[in-house]
Amino acid sequence: MQRQIIEILRRHLIPSENYIYGFAELTGLLHTKFKGFNYGISIGRKLDYSIVEKIAEGPTMEYYFHYRKVNEELALLSGRISAELNENNIETITISPTVSTEELDTIYFNTLRTDISHKLVATRAGLGWIGKTDLLITKKIGPRLRLTSILLKDRVIPESKPIDISRCGTCNICVEICPAKAANGKIWDITVEREDFFDAWKCRNQCAEFGRSRLSMDARVCGMCVAACPIGQ
Repeated sequence: MQRQIIEILRRHLIPSENYIYGFAELTGLLHTKFKGFNYGISIGRKLDYSIVEKIAEGPTMEYYFHYRKVNEELALLSGRISAELNENNIETITISPTVSTEELDTIYFNTLRTDISHKLVATRAGLGWIGKTDLLITKKIGPRLRLTSILLKDRVIPESKPIDISRCGTCNICVEICPAKAANGKIWDITVEREDFFDAWKCRNQCAEFGRSRLSMDARVCGMCVAACPIGQ
């Protein structure tokens, strides 16, 4: 069955150089609403480097629309993959790449946490680790990607070892460049809570300020740490 899933993924993840994917074992790690779905597929879609490079000093309208476009493409893509898996009697739950600004300001406001973390699925799939500004960092393309996840009932075997600890070492470039001063430089591992190393509310507020001052709209956008990370450049 896993070989069949891989064949389906490869048919959809085109061009292949724009994507990474992996399989995760998630038993005991997810919200009870996902009971029975103990396995997952993590899919990453690379961002356009030429657009990301232009946000070194703050977000641009080009980056904002590219970010949204990639999220929309991933949502459609994961939907198509899930549909084909379902047609082959492989039951799935598709997790949207992102939530809306309105949802962040209402449903998820108290914690800024959704019901499932794409970064959790990705680290369990061995695709990367969590950096000091709470980004998924991959060896090949660093943090310059967007993620989506597909949950499975059927067992899949991870092809890469889960990553349990940060590989950022002493690098503090993202910490120092963060305009919100949201990170304190502490290293992530699977025993560390987000709040111990990163203040998501400071980040959110700065992103909202950039939306108003740079884009003249109600948007949450920054990306400076994405552009600054030396991994995958």
